[in-house]
Amino acid sequence: MNFPRPDSFMRWSGVSPRRLQDAGPDRDGRGARASGAGTRHSTWNFLGLAGVAFAFAVGVTPARSADPVIESFIARATTENPRHTEADILVLRDGTLLAAWAEFYGGSRDDAPARITSARSRDGGRTWGARTVIQENSGKANVMSVSLLRLSTGDVLFFYLQKNSLTDLKAYVRRSTDDAKTWGPPVLVTAEDGYHVMNNARVIPLRSGRLLAPVASTKQVWTKNDDFRTSVYLSDDDGRTWRRGRSLLTAPKRGAMEPGLIEMKDGRVMQIIRTQTGTIWRSFSSDGGDTWTEAAPWDIEAPEAPSTLVAVPGTGDWLLVWNPKVEWGNPEKTILGANHGGARTPLAAMISRDEGRTWNPPRNLEADPAITYAYTSITFHQGRALLSYYHFPKGGRLLSLKFKSVPLDWFYATP
Repeated sequence: MNFPRPDSFMRWSGVSPRRLQDAGPDRDGRGARASGAGTRHSTWNFLGLAGVAFAFAVGVTPARSADPVIESFIARATTENPRHTEADILVLRDGTLLAAWAEFYGGSRDDAPARITSARSRDGGRTWGARTVIQENSGKANVMSVSLLRLSTGDVLFFYLQKNSLTDLKAYVRRSTDDAKTWGPPVLVTAEDGYHVMNNARVIPLRSGRLLAPVASTKQVWTKNDDFRTSVYLSDDDGRTWRRGRSLLTAPKRGAMEPGLIEMKDGRVMQIIRTQTGTIWRSFSSDGGDTWTEAAPWDIEAPEAPSTLVAVPGTGDWLLVWNPKVEWGNPEKTILGANHGGARTPLAAMISRDEGRTWNPPRNLEADPAITYAYTSITFHQGRALLSYYHFPKGGRLLSLKFKSVPLDWFYATP
């Protein structure tokens, strides 16, 4: 078994980057994310073999590859609600899973009416309870794209987009001080005019405590050349105020789209970018996300679809979940209808032990060629990766929201 690696366990301290929910409830009952470890990527100090004892003492018991993969539908699409997408998952203090997503009720297009809905699971995602609306449609079109983040204080932040038109899309955040039971008033993240896209499950904290929200912006969407440019919004007061970083990154054709972030071991932050070039692009920041190097192609092929990159708790290994198949029917066609440079299937995952220089062979999480899968969220909890993503049959109009809980060792096993 390849996980855990005894030479690379971490000690949690301060505010760590997003998604480490393995530690379970701590002594004050707030859980790992409330104590600064509840984050999408992982902060680590290497402890050698002593780290193994620490990890097991706090409950970071890796699930074995022989443990079952758990899968379910959080929400199945119907004619009344034809699309359930762009979700995130939070582990509450008592171990309950909270999923929140965009529930569309007036069509399945990106500009159709939608609200933000949530559901809870008390059995590890095998079943999901009754739905609760946590954000009514406050936009002229919709609200969508959820990111959930536990702060070191125990507060939970809930980010979403409010869409008014093809030229007006903005990101907001609301705060809960009672473990996601109630939410405070919305705070504007992206104050500038324009159409600002922030994918689901994208906001991260750095080890410094700064919060980063990656955004792709354009003046108007659905044009022949949208000219998206990425930037990163920063908060140094736990999400109460925000400012845009100084760099705007570009890419060919439709532009630099749907960025994601990961903090590296040396303190730099890497940004990954969806493009129409057939590869993921990337950029680096050495000043906490304020300024960035010029974006350039990475050596990982991908269609025009978002990829999700996170750090595995305990090891700092990178886990990439993405669509690996590129098939340009017409490489020069950059307007809508270009088939995204290949269908968003299969949905694959691969591991890097050296921050993206080399990778283990990829494994397919989903491989039905008749179904497409995208907009993945990843949450780590009790030695598992908890994933959500859309399940969209080719040629159909109904997008359901699927959940999968995978033992971490599964990602290291030989395909």
